[in-house]
Amino acid sequence: MAHQTDLILVVNLVVMLILVWPLAMSNLTAFPTLAKKAMKSAFFISLISASSLMPQKLETTTGQSKWITSTFSNIGVTFHFDVYAIIFLPVALFVTWSILEFSIWYMDEDINKNRFIKYLLIFLLAMIILTTAGNFFVLFIGWEGVGLMSFLLIGWYHGRNNAAVAASQAVLYNRIGDIGFLLTFCWFLKKVPSAELPSTTVLISPTLILIALILAAAAKSAQFTFHPWLASAMEGPTPVSALLHSSTMVVAGIFLLLRIFPFLEKNQTALTTCLCLGALTTCYAAMLALTQNDVKKIVAYSTSSQLGLMMVAIGIGQPHLAFLHICTHAFFKAMLFLCSGTIIHNLNDEQDLRKMGGLQTMMPVTTSCFSIGSLALMGTPFLAGFYSKDAIIEAATTSHLNFTALMLTFVATALTAVYSLRLIYYVSMQSPRVNSMLKMNENNIPVLNAITRLALGSIMAGLFIFNITFPNNPTIHTMPLYMKTAAVFFTITGFLLAYDLAKMNWHLPPTNHSKSKLFNPLHFNQVLHRPVVTTTMDTGWQVITHVIENMVVKKFSHNLMDLNVIPVQMVRASQSGLIKAYLSTLFVTLLFILFITHLMCM
Repeated sequence: MAHQTDLILVVNLVVMLILVWPLAMSNLTAFPTLAKKAMKSAFFISLISASSLMPQKLETTTGQSKWITSTFSNIGVTFHFDVYAIIFLPVALFVTWSILEFSIWYMDEDINKNRFIKYLLIFLLAMIILTTAGNFFVLFIGWEGVGLMSFLLIGWYHGRNNAAVAASQAVLYNRIGDIGFLLTFCWFLKKVPSAELPSTTVLISPTLILIALILAAAAKSAQFTFHPWLASAMEGPTPVSALLHSSTMVVAGIFLLLRIFPFLEKNQTALTTCLCLGALTTCYAAMLALTQNDVKKIVAYSTSSQLGLMMVAIGIGQPHLAFLHICTHAFFKAMLFLCSGTIIHNLNDEQDLRKMGGLQTMMPVTTSCFSIGSLALMGTPFLAGFYSKDAIIEAATTSHLNFTALMLTFVATALTAVYSLRLIYYVSMQSPRVNSMLKMNENNIPVLNAITRLALGSIMAGLFIFNITFPNNPTIHTMPLYMKTAAVFFTITGFLLAYDLAKMNWHLPPTNHSKSKLFNPLHFNQVLHRPVVTTTMDTGWQVITHVIENMVVKKFSHNLMDLNVIPVQMVRASQSGLIKAYLSTLFVTLLFILFITHLMCM
C-alpha cells in the first residue's frame, strides 16, 4: 500500500512537471507543438496511476505530501490523491490533448497563438490543482485560478463588446459564489487549527455554512439563477468553450461538493437543496436549449442541464455517480464543441442551425462524430453517457426523494433527446441550406485526429471508467421493469416526438426571427435581472439625494464640507488607474500585516 502511494505521488509530480515545462518556452515558434506533445506524454504517464487502481480492486488510494509550511499559520500546501483525482487526471489530459491539437489549426492565423496555448495550459494546471487539493487553501488557489483564466480566455476577442461583456459577466456571477466559499473557509479556520480536508470531516457544519458552499458550487457550475454566464461564454474561441465546458471550470463546483460531501450527507436540508436545485436546473436548461437556434448556444445549455443532473446525483447521496458523469460528459461535450467549431468555420462563421442541413455528404467525418456526441448526450445505450446518466436516474427512482424533483429529471431526459435530435436533423440530414459558393474542407488531419479520438472516447470511455469507479462487483438488487427502463423510455419518447416535429417544421429559414432568443431566452433577464438592478439603483439614488444631501449636507455648516476636501483629494490621487501601483500597495500592505502578525506571535 505504501509502495503504491509513493508511485502515485511520483507519477502525478512527473505529470505536473511535464505540463509546466513548455511554459518556459512560450516564446518559441514551435511552442504549440511542444505543448501538444507534452500533453500527450503527460496523458500516457498518468495512465500508470490510474491503472494501479485496477488490480487491487481498491475503492480509494490517498497520498498526502506537505511541501510548504507558513511561518505565520498552520496552513500548508498539501495535495490529496484519492480515486477522484487519479481518475480525473487522465480524462482531463486526454480531452485537453485533443483540444490543443484542434487549437493549433483553429488559431493558426492569430498573432497571439502562443499566448492562447499558454493560457489553455495554465487553465488546465489550475483545474488539476483544484482536483488534487488537500486543504481549503490549495483548493482556493485552484478555484480562483480557473476563474481568472476563464476571464482571460472568454474575453480573448476583447475588442468585441459582446466578448468583453461575457468575460465580465462570468467574473461577476462567480464573485457571488466566492462569497460563500470564503465564508466557509474562514469558518473552518476558526473552528479547526488547520484547513486540511481530512481533519475537517469530523466537524458537524451548520446549515448556513453548507448553504454557502452550495452557493459557491452553484455559481461556478452554472446552476439555476447563475446559468446566464455559461451561454454568454460562447463569445470566446471554440477551443475555450470546449475546455471550459468539458473538464475545467464548470465542473469545479461539482468537484467542490464531492470533496465536502462528508459534511453534506449529515445534513438533510443541504441534500434536499442540492436535489431541488439540480432538478430545476436540468429541466430549465433543457427548455432553454429547445428555444435556441445558435448551435453553440444549444450545446452550452446542454452543459448546464447535465451539470444539474450531476447536482441531482449529489442530492440523492451518490457522489460517485456525479463523478462518473463528470468523466463521461467530458468526452462527448468537448467533441460536440470541436465539431461545431469545424462546421461554423466551413460555413463562413454561420452559427444559425436553420441555415445548415445536408452536411453529411460534404463533411462526413465531422457530422458522424457530431451525431455520436449527440447520441451519447441523450443517453443512448452503451455509449459513454449511458453508463452515468442511466445510473443516476435509476438511483433517483429507487430513492426516497421529492417526487417533483424526480419528474423534472424525467422531463429533462426527454427534452435532452428532443434538442439532441434537432441538432442532428438540422445539421446533417435533409437538403443543404448553405451558400452554394462555399467550399467545404475536411482534409486537415490534426483536426480529424482530435475529433475522432474524442469520438472513440465517447463510445468506449463509459464502460472503462465505470469499471474503475466501481471496482468490486456491485450489490445485486431487484427493481421493477418500468423503473429500470424509465430513463430509456423517456429518451425514446423524446426522440420520436422530436423526429416528427423536425420533419413537420422543415422549411426555409425565416428572414426575420425573434431577437429575444439571442439575448434573453425565456425572458429570464427581464424577469429577474432588470427589476433587481433597477430597484437597487433607485434605492441608492434615493439614499444619496434624500438622506445624505438633505440630512447631512444642508443641516451642517460649510466647515464640515471644508474638512472633507483634503481626504477627497487624497483618495482621488490614489486612484491612478495603474495596475502596478495597486499591486505594489497590496504587496506592501501584506508584508506589513505579516510582520505585525509575526511580532504578535513571538
